[in-house]
Amino acid sequence: MSTTDADVVVVGAGPVGLTLAIDLAGRGIDVVVVETRAPDEPPNVKCNHVAARSMEQYRRLGLVRKLRDAGLPADFPNDVAFRTTVTGIEFARIPIPSRAKRYTARGGPDTDWPTPEPPHRINQLYFEPILLAHAASLPNIRFLHRTRVEGYEVEDGARAAIRVAATDLDRGDPLELRARYLVGCDGGSSTVRKRMGARLEGTPVIQRVQSTFIRAPELAARIAVPAWSTYAANARRCGTVFAIDGRETWLIHNHLNPGELDFDAIDRDWAIRTILGVGDAFRYEVISKEDWVGRRLVADRFRAGNVFIAGDAAHLWVPYAGYGMNAGIADATNLAWLLAARLHGWADEAILDAYEAERQPITEQVSRFAMDHAQKMIKARGEVPPRIEEPGREGDRLRVELGKATYALNVAQFCCAGLNFGYFYDRSPIVVGDGETAPPYTMGSFSESTVPGCRAPHFWLPDGRSVYDAFGPGYTLLRFSSAVDADGLVAAAAACRMPLAILDVDRAATEVSTAYRHALVICRADQHVAWRGDRVPEPERLVDALRGAAGRSPRS
Repeated sequence: MSTTDADVVVVGAGPVGLTLAIDLAGRGIDVVVVETRAPDEPPNVKCNHVAARSMEQYRRLGLVRKLRDAGLPADFPNDVAFRTTVTGIEFARIPIPSRAKRYTARGGPDTDWPTPEPPHRINQLYFEPILLAHAASLPNIRFLHRTRVEGYEVEDGARAAIRVAATDLDRGDPLELRARYLVGCDGGSSTVRKRMGARLEGTPVIQRVQSTFIRAPELAARIAVPAWSTYAANARRCGTVFAIDGRETWLIHNHLNPGELDFDAIDRDWAIRTILGVGDAFRYEVISKEDWVGRRLVADRFRAGNVFIAGDAAHLWVPYAGYGMNAGIADATNLAWLLAARLHGWADEAILDAYEAERQPITEQVSRFAMDHAQKMIKARGEVPPRIEEPGREGDRLRVELGKATYALNVAQFCCAGLNFGYFYDRSPIVVGDGETAPPYTMGSFSESTVPGCRAPHFWLPDGRSVYDAFGPGYTLLRFSSAVDADGLVAAAAACRMPLAILDVDRAATEVSTAYRHALVICRADQHVAWRGDRVPEPERLVDALRGAAGRSPRS
């Protein structure tokens, strides 16, 4: 039986696993990715949106240009339209810039984002292969495709190794992998999660959905004004349609009503035609289909020793606005720098406690945002006026009323600055708080803050770079006053080999957010504030807190 060694074994080559592997590899970590699919097997088409917070991370990883250039045609409207049917009467629209205008558009609810990287509407069908190709090009990532992980065992000892049992699905041969750390990014039925004994807790059923991926070359010509996403609402059937290539492929979600418990009892073809607003003569081809249940489930723990879970393996919820995949990407970028810190030897093992302490509460809260919105949408679908499709004055009046209510309900879902930029880590063992409370976390809006644990507010440097572009791989000290002595902090970090980049910011020459009130702000690799102050108190103690060694004596 062959044995493969690595620093980290990542189970699952979806967006979360690939992002984790790429981030780790960029930090010099040796990674093996295990995936049941063949490398040329197409990904799921479920997710259609890469959030701004995720795009900030892909900018850091050097992938943002490739992602921006893929997906819908450059001039295709990324709007969300609300119609009686996809080809029917429009009663509301949320304007979202096309990717050609994404950086330059002003006005409207989805522009002027306080970030170098606004969101990007792209289906997973195009998104995931870009990540896979990039990961495969990196010398310290190895892939084991068509391989299934069966379980794992933890060896005893001070530097405990994980022995992972796997099977080559083509030959049937057993394989063994050995690693320092194991991360399960293996989806809702995660083998890693089950083996580590974590339980998913929450609401097992929120809604049922029939999803169908179709090719319909004649559909685009029947839609007066195109849109990335179209919600169809009528008294017969409600559904959502996403433009995949902007020409002939579409993803249709048929939202089953609360009393419809049997997928097979719903005529899929009838539902598709009713949602689209087309007759029996309309031709389309089914590329793939899936029946699925929307849930709100979060694992009771994200870690067991040197074993971690991320993405759908750790949390499942109704995939409004791509919250699920993007939360998983945030898991990956959070965990990557922590694992690298430990593997490079400058951080204490306790730094890894931050992953669960930070990500579990946030995913719990986001899952409740998604569930709350799902329940409001279910209620709204059940209250569509029977005469909504009626021509004339009465139909117009009903559509105006429904349009106003629909826009108000949905604009925060698709233009969710709060969800992207307002979350914070207030329970982290490596965030040094100062007693100030972070602004409330909401979906639609947020207040910029440098309260430790919050995302460091973005600003542009005089040379045209984003401040994030100047961040180092570990910690970065933003110094807003050159008169403040940071030599002791620099020396304390160097003594522990803790990476600490120094960035002096001239307030007179830089348009800095007013949230930066302190002379010194220490930011992490994932762009969250770790500490702030006007002077450095006991540099050695602060450095120990940042590297997870605050409780160690003597220093390790």
